[in-house]
Amino acid sequence: MSKKKRPTKDKWRGKDWYTVTSPSYFGGAELGAIPADDPSKLVGRVVDATLYDITNDFAHQYLKMHFRITDVEGKTAHTIFKGHEYSRDYLRSLVRRRTTRVDGILNVTTADGYQLRLAVSVFTLYRVKTSQEQVIRGIISRIIKEKASALTFDQFVQELVLGKIASDIYNEAKKMAPLRHVGIRKSKLVLQPPIAA
Repeated sequence: MSKKKRPTKDKWRGKDWYTVTSPSYFGGAELGAIPADDPSKLVGRVVDATLYDITNDFAHQYLKMHFRITDVEGKTAHTIFKGHEYSRDYLRSLVRRRTTRVDGILNVTTADGYQLRLAVSVFTLYRVKTSQEQVIRGIISRIIKEKASALTFDQFVQELVLGKIASDIYNEAKKMAPLRHVGIRKSKLVLQPPIAA
């Protein structure tokens, strides 16, 4: 005996499209649209984009950004910066023979209580001594901690992604050894302070 066929329900028909925007400190740029049958299901979802999508500057194509949806207002989903990273190809292009790569991984807390984990890479023009590496690591740590304690999350993230912090490290560290590139290759929001009611 054949089973009766149930009419199939079109899942897409009941869904609305919501426009995802970047946080105000990235100009509220449109990151794309996401379908959902209930806007509350969008909260917590992570949306990826490149910095190029936000700035329209082709030089920023290599930077992958991650945003987490925090709330939905009408048909607009608002986000918070969750982290960023260099694309694999770009990171591979920076590595050269007979040079030194100095890595630093640190946890910082911004002036308004947000905690981030950062991975910083400094690429030199030629091999450097271990003692020089240690001094460069010290410079990385000092500059980033000073910046984080002085800036709010919004300000810190802007300087982080747009390269201001990396250029400060470069200007200080180049006194120790000739450098080819300084970059914060990865960041991650570890802790967001509870919002006061």
